[in-house]
Amino acid sequence: MERIWTMLTTPNEGLMGIIFNKWGIPFIFIEAIVFALLFTQILNIKYTKKQFVIYVLSLCFVSCLSSTFLDKPYSVYLNMIADFILIIYVFKCSILKGIIAEFIPKILIVVLETIFCKIFMILFNLSYEDLYLIPITRLFITILIYLSTYLIYRLIKHFKLNIILIENMSRKNKFILILNFIFAIIAIAMQIYIIMFYMETLPFLVTLLGIISLVIYFCISIFSLFKTTKLEVTNQSLEEAQLYNKTLQLLHDNMRIIKHDFSNIMQSIAGYIANDDMKGLEKYYKSVNKEYDNLNNLAALDPSLINDPALYSLIASKYLLAEQENVNFNVSIKPHFDKIPVSPYILTRILGILLDNAVEAAKNSVEKEIFFEVTGPFENTKFTKYVISIKNSYSNKDINIDRTREKGFTSKTEEKGSHGLGLWEVNKILNKSDNLNLFTTKTKELFIQDLEIFVK
Repeated sequence: MERIWTMLTTPNEGLMGIIFNKWGIPFIFIEAIVFALLFTQILNIKYTKKQFVIYVLSLCFVSCLSSTFLDKPYSVYLNMIADFILIIYVFKCSILKGIIAEFIPKILIVVLETIFCKIFMILFNLSYEDLYLIPITRLFITILIYLSTYLIYRLIKHFKLNIILIENMSRKNKFILILNFIFAIIAIAMQIYIIMFYMETLPFLVTLLGIISLVIYFCISIFSLFKTTKLEVTNQSLEEAQLYNKTLQLLHDNMRIIKHDFSNIMQSIAGYIANDDMKGLEKYYKSVNKEYDNLNNLAALDPSLINDPALYSLIASKYLLAEQENVNFNVSIKPHFDKIPVSPYILTRILGILLDNAVEAAKNSVEKEIFFEVTGPFENTKFTKYVISIKNSYSNKDINIDRTREKGFTSKTEEKGSHGLGLWEVNKILNKSDNLNLFTTKTKELFIQDLEIFVK
């Protein structure tokens, strides 16, 4: 026992290599779990148990391989790249979320490590090198870091301090946000380097102030991120309210027209009945009913059904665009959009392209009709799905639907260089998703795009 204790309490580089390299799988596994819990909670990333397990096991596998075959710092670089790729593809995140999810745990672990190392150096009168070569102190510091990280995760979860990142924020805001985060990382890294390099010679007060300033800077950066995302939410809510006011104004104007013409409509119906002109009455009814259809379409643009600001803004803006082009935009939405299991960011990208194509094709057709319909859920023994159907009238009856998703393909004869990328981009999105499918068909009257969204 005395020999074992001596090995654990004295500098032992060989034993350190065995514990943290050859036998380091438990530490890698714990670190992957704790950090995944932290960044998914902070960034409000929704995930399934399957996704979580795949991420943790994949990261552990890559970390074990890199530590076995590569020396530091190359193994660290490989782990960071692999971690970033896994976050994006396993949790279906954007690049912005991936960057933040990658660096928040890294910054936190460095800050905690700096604090605990200085405390142990003062308590046990050890140099920084000895501190990391003594197995028991290294083990205690590692455990304290993981426990502190888990405690921070529990506090964030308890107080619901989520960063609700708006995925479809403007490119300018994304760029500013990423740039701010990169400079914050550089500043923190430089500060940590200075503290660690002079840790043994600097007075305790100076080191403490350095650590405190580091923590404060980190907190301010996170707080700024919270404020930025909150402002983005407010801006999108304002845009939604403005579009909703436009639809209400259109609804009000149409109601005034119908109210004004109500007596004339009733007199006309009475005339058809008096003359026993059923065919004329049927034709007249259809023309009047078309006016009421426009009212129903406007009423269908209800924020309580389309309860995501980005989606509402997109659909409402396309409705108004169609109206400007004298295209009749028919809307039918049955399920609430929040029940549809797909990221609003992905859905807005797909629907934006499909609706733009629909308006473009419909305005050049004779009928000038678009039908936007959301239905579901449809259930059977194998799967449950929702369907978003976009149908539009079109003039090019010879269009080859099998080629519509090819890069550069377009049904237009003019400006081919600027067209033909929309459905190709949609196809790229669909290939990255495991629960989306786009089914394209056509009839003599309508070109049809059915977006199928499967419940996992």
